[in-house]
Amino acid sequence: MKKIVLIGASGFVGSAILKEALDRGHEVKAVVRKPEKITIVHKNLVVMQGDVSNSDKVAEICKGADTVISAYNPGWQNPDIVGETTRVYRAIIKGIRKSGVKRLLVTGGAGSLFVSPGKRLMDAGVMPESFLPAVRALAEIYFVDLMAEKSIDWVFFSPAGNLEPGYRTGKFRLGKDDLIVNEAGESKISVQDYAVAMIDEVEKPAHHHERFTIGY
Repeated sequence: MKKIVLIGASGFVGSAILKEALDRGHEVKAVVRKPEKITIVHKNLVVMQGDVSNSDKVAEICKGADTVISAYNPGWQNPDIVGETTRVYRAIIKGIRKSGVKRLLVTGGAGSLFVSPGKRLMDAGVMPESFLPAVRALAEIYFVDLMAEKSIDWVFFSPAGNLEPGYRTGKFRLGKDDLIVNEAGESKISVQDYAVAMIDEVEKPAHHHERFTIGY
């Protein structure tokens, strides 16, 4: 059993990770803006409101955990999504460093994955223009902040191009920096299977100071 701090536990991805972690017997401290959004009651679950834009608060929240999972997302409708993504993620990383926790798993984006040699998904002209600034902001956290981070054993876990509601099959493929596509040329994964792979990584760490990805 691991002690997990899950930031952003009430969101689309975070709620799937929360369910998977609890179903597999882990202790979870769920950190959210609005605790009332989490309706699960479980003996291994503590729900708390936390300001993760403050590195000292992050350090206080995370202290004593085995692993921190960040599914933080300021919200696609947030007018300051770009600024908040970079500012808050930098506070989260700094806070975890202060806390002494050594393991950080980040819910990454697919935009920074390669679709062909030298070309990333976010530069391939297939993503909505309105999404690109936020996609690039999260990619910057990976390329600039995480890749320079030496004191935390971090992982940036990019989903397939389409991360959607579905089923927990436990059958998927993992990769590193290239977008995974199926025989029909589709890149997709259910949020439930994404959560399976995330908790697999918590239980049996296989990636260190790197990105990995998933797809069918």
